[in-house]
Order: sequence, then structure tokens, then C-alpha cells
Amino acid sequence: MNASHYDVFRSGSWFEPSWFALDKSRGIETEGSKVFMRASVVVIDAMVYVPAIYLFVTTWQASRSKRTQNLGLLTLLFQPALLLIDFGHFQYNSVMLGLTLFAVCAFATGRDLLGAFCFVLSLGFKQMALYYAPAVGSYLLGKCLFLGPNHGSRLFIRLAVVTTLSFLLLFIPFIPPFAPLSAITHPLTRIFPFNRGLFEDKVANFWCASNVVFKWKQWASRDALVKLSASLTALGFLPSVGTLLQVGAKLRLKGEPAAGQADAHTPILPLLPYALFTSSMSFFLFSFQVHEKTILLPLMPLTLLLCGAPLNSAMFGWATLVNNVAVFSMWPLLKRDGLGLPYVATLVLWNRLIGYNPIRLPSKSFIQLISFAVYTAAVTLHIAEWLITPPQRYPDIFPVLNVLICTPVFALAWLWSIKSGVQVGWALSGLGASASASVGALRSPLENGGEPVKPRDRKVSAMSASAAATGREGGSLEGSAGNRAMSLGYAAGRRRAPLSRPRTTESGAP
Repeated sequence: MNASHYDVFRSGSWFEPSWFALDKSRGIETEGSKVFMRASVVVIDAMVYVPAIYLFVTTWQASRSKRTQNLGLLTLLFQPALLLIDFGHFQYNSVMLGLTLFAVCAFATGRDLLGAFCFVLSLGFKQMALYYAPAVGSYLLGKCLFLGPNHGSRLFIRLAVVTTLSFLLLFIPFIPPFAPLSAITHPLTRIFPFNRGLFEDKVANFWCASNVVFKWKQWASRDALVKLSASLTALGFLPSVGTLLQVGAKLRLKGEPAAGQADAHTPILPLLPYALFTSSMSFFLFSFQVHEKTILLPLMPLTLLLCGAPLNSAMFGWATLVNNVAVFSMWPLLKRDGLGLPYVATLVLWNRLIGYNPIRLPSKSFIQLISFAVYTAAVTLHIAEWLITPPQRYPDIFPVLNVLICTPVFALAWLWSIKSGVQVGWALSGLGASASASVGALRSPLENGGEPVKPRDRKVSAMSASAAATGREGGSLEGSAGNRAMSLGYAAGRRRAPLSRPRTTESGAP
């Protein structure tokens, strides 16, 4: 039980104090305590995560039909990896992810200070949200660059003040006069657990996979491994950070923003989900001391992208493949928890719900071929594990094979996200002024999965504007998917008009 778990349900001592007695409560697994803990996950999930995903589909997909929004809501709600870990393995990851989603939705409607506060809360609840920090920080800094020296500097100062005060509020119990200064080391050692080694269980990342042939702990000291992992992690998310900053600077407003523009979202908003995925996946693959369940962090932004992707698109294929492989990568953990039946049931239900069938992917495309190969290997490994007893010399042979199957998929998805982010950034920055055009670029009904955009939903964001301005409705950045896959359903925050510039005709008239 970690600190965030204890803080969430310590109120249970009102019902049964023995469940939470210091030291004495360790190992208690009565039926009553299990029911209480599972119920606490359901209640908090309904309080934080469900409102967050509802807010996402009603802001980022505001111009989509109700049917599309409902499907996106169900796709996020029944994501198998999160269900199995939070409700089966018993954790509160949905709170951390929900708070990050609130931040993402706040950014989409131009409420950057509120978004920064929500993200600090996510970091405070669970330190794994640090995986998103490079993407969130570079998005906000990119917006400051976009707004120019005056408005950008003011926004930067406000963000710095709000972030600092939010962290101080969270750390008040660990700083004077409420605690000795040395107490601050307690949460910091939890956030950065360097004493626990490079990795513990078999996790599908670079270190564990390469350790099969190169024993890192024998050839390098802990300090050297910390520095190496930090360097590789930084190199991993650097492309997404650089793209956000470069596009923000290249699209910088000339002169002062018009009334209300400084508080709206920016044309770099489409890059945020890609940056979140690239950053979190680079942490998962290369950072120090990673657990199997931390794959939930890359899955969140990837599933956001999935919600707006057509069935035959590369986006849909990658997002679904990574979600399925992520659940498979956690099989050794789920097996120890006795979650074999829920493992199969949630996978079948979710894939059936979203209409996934690898045969429907573009014929003989890379994503289809790799999907067939990975699914064949996963099923074969399950059958072998069921029929064959591992030899005494290699008792962990099946978990290691699981790692060797999953790690290449995660690495390829990380590279794909870098490529996709660069393509979207190129489309946005290469278009110049038209990249941030909004309503003028979308006068005619757009293809929306066969559904025309409704007149009352003509207000669209820079994400859909960039899609229309590229002229690639039939051939998207992802191939045949259409820019719908890039636009996340035309992130249309109904509450605020998007940041736009005057659109001119060929004659130069507005």
C-alpha cells in the first residue's frame, strides 16, 4: 500500500479501525476489507475519472455526433488495462489519469492556469504523472512562445506562480514549521526510488529486454545506470518537446493578440496527445525503476487518439495493438493475482466494443503484418505456458518471452508517435497563417465518419482547421485515415472560440 492509497481510504477506519492499524494491519485480507477497498475504487472512479473522460468527449469531440462521443466515452471507460489494474490488482491510477485529463481539457479551452493546477494535483497524487511533465511543460512554453514577448511573458509568470503555490500547498506537511526540513526527503525518495535498483519484476522495457543478453547490473554501477537511463529518457522525449517549441515559435503571432486570443488555445494543441504519448512511452522504455502497470500512462493519450480514429486507419491499428499488447505484458502480474478470467473477458469485451478486427486494417500494411505476428506469438506463448512446465534452470522463461514479445511493439509505437508528431508539426508550421484558421477553413460539411458536421457545431478548433487546410481529408498524415485521426474529433471546446487569424482569399481580401 503506498501513501496515496492510504490517504484515499484511511477514512475506512471509521468502519473498522483494525484494517488501518499501523503495522498490525499488514496482510489483512478479510472479505469486509476487500469489499471496502474495491468499493472505494468504484466511488473515486465515479468522482474523478468518469467526469474527466466525459469532459474530454464533450470538448475535444464537441462537433462529432452523439454516437461518436458515446463510443469514445465507452472506449475510455472500458479500457481493459486500467480496469484490470485498478479494480483487479487494486490501485487508484484512474485518479491520476483523471486529473491529467482535466488538465488536457482545460488546455483545450484556454484555461491554462487551471490546467497547470490540475496537473500539479495529478503529480501530487501519484508521482508517475511525472512521465507527462515534459509534454505538458513544453506545450505551455510553446504557447508562451506563440503569444509573443508581452503576452507570452505574462502567461509564463502566471504559470510559474500557480505551479509553485500548488506544489507548496501539497508539500506543506513536509516543510517547516509543520515538520523538520529533513522530512522533505521522505516524499522525494518515494518519487525517485533509486535505491530499489534498475528494475525488479520482468517489465517490457529496454532495460529488462536487453538484460537477457547484457547483464547491466554486473557491468555498471547504480550511479552510472541512473545517469544512462536519465540520458536515454531525455533523448526519447526530446523530439516531441522540440516539435512543440519549434511550432509554437514558428507560428508566433505578429503584434498583440486580439481581444480574448491570449486566453484561447493555440494551433499547437493537436501536438499535445502525441507529445504525451511520446514522453510517457520514453519514460516507460528507458527510465529507472519501472513497473509493469506504468504502461497505463502511455495508454491514456493513445486511447484519446483512438477515440477519433476510423476503423481502417493506421492510428486505429497502432492504438488498439498497443492497448492489447499492454494487457498481455501485464499477464504475469495478473496471473499472480488470479485474474485470468477477467483478463480474457475484458480484452474480448473491449475489442468487440470498438469493432476491432486486424483483418480490416489496410491489406498487407506494416501495422497489419506486425499485428498478426504479435497476436500469433502471444497466443502461442499462452498455449505453451498452459501445456509446458518451465525447466528448473529457467523458471522465468515465460515472463522473459513475454517481455521479448512486447518490448519491440512498445519501441515501434514510440518511434511511430515521434514520426506522427513531426508530421503533424510540419503540417501546422508549414501552413503558416492558414494553419490556425478555424471557421473559414471549414465552411462546407466535413466528412466525419459518414456524418456531416452539424450547423450548430461550426465552431471548431485549430486541430480541425489544420486538417482542412492541409487538403488531406481523404489521405491523412497516417495514410488513408483522413485527418480525423489527427484531429481527435475536431477538438471543439464550445465554451471558447479558438485562436484564429483572418483568412484571406487569393486576391488578398478577407
